[in-house]
Amino acid sequence: MKVLVACEFSGIVRDAFLSQGHEALSCDLLPCERDGPHCQCDVRDILDNGWDLMIAHPPCTYLASSGARWFASRKKEQQDALEFIRVLLDAPILMIALENPVGVISTKIRRPDQIIQPWQFGHGETKATCLWLKNLPKLEPTLIVEGRTARVHYESPSPDRWKRRSRTLSGIAEAMAKQWGSVNIPLE
Repeated sequence: MKVLVACEFSGIVRDAFLSQGHEALSCDLLPCERDGPHCQCDVRDILDNGWDLMIAHPPCTYLASSGARWFASRKKEQQDALEFIRVLLDAPILMIALENPVGVISTKIRRPDQIIQPWQFGHGETKATCLWLKNLPKLEPTLIVEGRTARVHYESPSPDRWKRRSRTLSGIAEAMAKQWGSVNIPLE
């Protein structure tokens, strides 16, 4: 399967798909933190490259409910972010998963198909993550664990705090690769 992992600088999801034998490429405006197939560009430039599956992690800065107090002063930025979401969801790719925290996508575009938590995939913490799916099943929990730490919420302020908060946890990445990587490609 040919997999595009959009807006990923970490390589975590890409590497999970590579480990399952798929042809996977991460794409971001930033360089990748890990060695491996990565395109440092605007993902819109490669959406037409014959992908079977796209996992998209668009920036949530102007979309997440956690930033609601700034929405009034960032209307243009939010509209641009929502337009980017629409482009990703409408991409000419048979199977799409778009992830983002709880926020305005749910009210401005459509409700998510699923909301997952890290503790459902082997990580004892909370971080509600919405998934918008096209031709994909909901992710099934792989390892429900105790612990409900809000690690992401309590990240210490720093210049790279946003990076630490936005990385996909390995248990979720592995579930995506194993479950969605085995989905039969729908006929057009």
